[in-house]
Amino acid sequence: MKATASVQLGQQLHLTPQLLQSIRLLQLDTLQLRQELAQALALNPLLELEEETPPAAADDAQDAAAIPALETAAFDELPEPVLWDVAGAGWNEGGDDRMQRIAEPASSDPCVRVLQRLALELDPRTLELAAFWLEHCDDAGYLDGDHGALLLRACARFDVAAERIEAVRQRLLHGEPAGLAARDLRECLQAQLAALPGPVPRRPLAARILERCMEELAVHDHAAIARRLQVETADVAEAVRLVLSLQPRPAQAEAEPAEAGYVVPDVVAWHADGQWRVALNPASAPRLAVNPLYERALAQAEGEGAGRMRELLQEARWLTRGLSMRYETLLRTARVLVERQAAFLRHGEEAMAPLTLREVADAIGMHESTVSRITSGKYIQTPRGTFELKHFFAVRLEGASVSGAAARAMVRRLIESEPPHRPLADEAIAALLARQGVHIARRTVAKYREQLNIAPARERRRDAPDLLARAG
Repeated sequence: MKATASVQLGQQLHLTPQLLQSIRLLQLDTLQLRQELAQALALNPLLELEEETPPAAADDAQDAAAIPALETAAFDELPEPVLWDVAGAGWNEGGDDRMQRIAEPASSDPCVRVLQRLALELDPRTLELAAFWLEHCDDAGYLDGDHGALLLRACARFDVAAERIEAVRQRLLHGEPAGLAARDLRECLQAQLAALPGPVPRRPLAARILERCMEELAVHDHAAIARRLQVETADVAEAVRLVLSLQPRPAQAEAEPAEAGYVVPDVVAWHADGQWRVALNPASAPRLAVNPLYERALAQAEGEGAGRMRELLQEARWLTRGLSMRYETLLRTARVLVERQAAFLRHGEEAMAPLTLREVADAIGMHESTVSRITSGKYIQTPRGTFELKHFFAVRLEGASVSGAAARAMVRRLIESEPPHRPLADEAIAALLARQGVHIARRTVAKYREQLNIAPARERRRDAPDLLARAG
């Protein structure tokens, strides 16, 4: 055998320690990132938490020529304070802007947390009215006073029509958590019952019990309820179990953040001036900097001790650069997701567009694995709610221009609007969707229905009241 030599050209990626650290920072969630940075601050005296730089200090910061340009994370433009300010509602003392309150990790006051969510949806004036109602709720979440008297007080205080003030209370009542700012237990439970998603067996009967049989319900007299409503006792028992599953103290549904799995959004998106805007949440994006005094001192230091300090300096620079890469990548990715899914943010799940990792990666000029890492465990707060970034990816439905998530939402809408005595079979749902240009098989409809935890048509028909028989 004769040995030969050949030359081949190729590219190979060498994972340097800096690159490995940057990749690891990308995939950390907020809690893990905080732990990582706390450990770095404890071990490296050259690092410090970076505060907001005053304009007068900008020139001094530029003098530190040895500090890399990407050492500080790039933050998008935050909303103008005037757009976020709410005054005179009892929760805005001190003049802090709304963005700052949203950025707080959590509050022990459930009403404050409700306002934090509403702050992205309501205009300042309406938010004041919401704060008024929540200000007059007791610890359980009920109005602490006569409803009519509170309404008159709000009219005088805000010089607003009673209809608008009551409409804000209704939004709280039917919002999240449902039942908040209710006048009494009946209204609270009725709101929660109406808020249950999807078709719910015995919901119509449960609503009738709340409307007409509160006294019998209080003593669990199922027979009396059955006689009064002219229904079977077994049906009453099922409806009562549904009522008992509701939360009679709606404010307690706003549990402590740690207990409720509360997440701090990494990114905030809002709509202003006819366009969507995206910003990193300062509460989940701590920034580190190299202490410039130590850095200048090291430039002139000599000896063995100086060598070790220079190693710490290099490690500090790697960390701040990696942190900046994380924030820049997160912000760029979130901008693309919001841009591509703007229809979803405006109209809901049925408008969810097909979107893949590759499409986002091509848009930001990075690899798919980078997009996968930066969207795992990261959350975005929007007027429609808080979502993990991965929620914005949707597989295109084969043979259609819509995503599977949109088709699933369409299936849910058709079932929710079906006649109670004539539930739609899976074949009928597939035919209705085909008329809208969404062609899916019956088994696909069944799969979506099961994912939505909705029973088949024959069971929904059995659970629905037989209106035709009663009419006869």
